Amino acid sequence: MARELIILECTECKRRNYTSMKEKRNTPERLEKKKYCKFERKHTIHKETR
Repeated sequence: MARELIILECTECKRRNYTSMKEKRNTPERLEKKKYCKFERKHTIHKETR
């Protein structure tokens, strides 16, 4: 059970838009993904929250 559910937060509007799964052993640092933010209406960087 090394996979865990993470929440991704937009860096511009600070809203939590997405959830994803992460393999904790392979990537112990915080995850960053470029995803579409429906509130900003553009692609922004989303970071993992704790």
